[in-house]
Amino acid sequence: MKVEALMTRIVTTCRPEDTLDRVARVMWDVDCGCVPVVQANGEAPTVVGMITDRDICMAAYTQGRPLAEIHVSTTMSQEVCSCGPRDTVQQALKILQTKQLHRLPVIDDHGQLVGMIALADVVREAMHEGTKASRAEMAESIAKTLGAISAPRSPRREVVAAA
Repeated sequence: MKVEALMTRIVTTCRPEDTLDRVARVMWDVDCGCVPVVQANGEAPTVVGMITDRDICMAAYTQGRPLAEIHVSTTMSQEVCSCGPRDTVQQALKILQTKQLHRLPVIDDHGQLVGMIALADVVREAMHEGTKASRAEMAESIAKTLGAISAPRSPRREVVAAA
């Protein structure tokens, strides 16, 4: 199955100069946890970063400033991992596994953002897969991806209760 069959085609974006309160509002309004950051590049905008709900929370905590004073450019991840619409779902899952991500922007051959695919999209599709064998194969791929995403990225830190 190809990514284009599962991807979300209507994607809300933000810009590097936007503030985090705007992005948080977008995430609330469209019920998502990740927004691609785009910048005008000639005729069409290109993806220059990604920002997640966790990024917003951590910026608020570490900077101790209101979200309206923090710009996306200071918080976004600039390493953008993506897939193409004609890539297979298995290829997208492999990227999610190796990069420990839950979602990927889908970018066409011209560098245009054409959608987003999330592990949740694959899970929903797996529930409707035709044969028992194909459901089992998809379930195994999903389990591997979720295991890879959930693995600690760095040594565990000691948990300290707040006083």
